[in-house]
Amino acid sequence: MMKLFALMVGLLLAVPTWAADKRETQRVQESGVVLKEILGIPDDIPADLMKKATCIVVLPSVKKLAIGIGGSYGRGVMTCRGGNDFMGRWSAPSMVALEGGNIGFQLGGQATDFVILVMNDRGVDSLLSSKVKLGADASAAAGPKGRTAAAATDAWMRAEMLSYSRARGLFAGVSLEGSTLRPDPSANEKLYGKKVSAKEIVREGKVGMPGSAATLIAALNRAISGGPAHKKKK
Repeated sequence: MMKLFALMVGLLLAVPTWAADKRETQRVQESGVVLKEILGIPDDIPADLMKKATCIVVLPSVKKLAIGIGGSYGRGVMTCRGGNDFMGRWSAPSMVALEGGNIGFQLGGQATDFVILVMNDRGVDSLLSSKVKLGADASAAAGPKGRTAAAATDAWMRAEMLSYSRARGLFAGVSLEGSTLRPDPSANEKLYGKKVSAKEIVREGKVGMPGSAATLIAALNRAISGGPAHKKKK
C-alpha cells in the first residue's frame, strides 16, 4: 500500500514538469508557424535583410498584462547563424522573453506576433549576455517592409535590431524601444532537459536541434535560399 501511495505521489509531482516541457515545445512549434506565415505575406520582411541577419527572434502571441497600463509580456525563441562570421547553419533555438511598458499601448492590447532581426555581432553579444533594453543597450528600429531593402534609411542600416509585428492580420514594422529582451534560462532547461545557457545553445552547439524546430528552420532556409548577403564586421 505504501509503495502504491509513493508511486502516485511521484506521478503527481511529475505532471507539472511534463506540462512545462510540453509548453516550451509548443512555443517552439508556434514560433515556426508564425514565421512561416509572416514570410508568406506579399509585403513581408525584405529578403536582403533576412540574409544579412545574424539572429532571428520570434515571439508568438505577446499579450498585454492585466496589471499595469500598457505592460506586456511574451516568450519565444531565438536562433542564430553558425560559424565565426555568422554565415553558417541556423542554430538550435534558445528561449527568450520580451517585457515592456509600451507594447500593449502601441498595439491596442491585442495578442501580437513579433519578429526581431538581430543585424550584427554587437546585438547578439548583448542579448546573449544579459537583459537588453531596446533603444538603450541596443539600437532598435521598426523594420522596413517590401521585397528588397534598397530604400532602407540610415536608421535602419545602423540599427542593431529591426522589429516587425502582426496583429489582427495586419503586418507592420513596429518600434519596441523601451522594451527589454532577455534569455529565458528556465525555459531552456525545460526544453532541453538540462541547464544550458543561450550562448551554449546558439554559439557553441551544446544541444541538438529539437524536432519541434523543424518548421522554424525550414522557413528560415527558404527565406535565405538565394544565398547569404554580404555582411559587415562589427
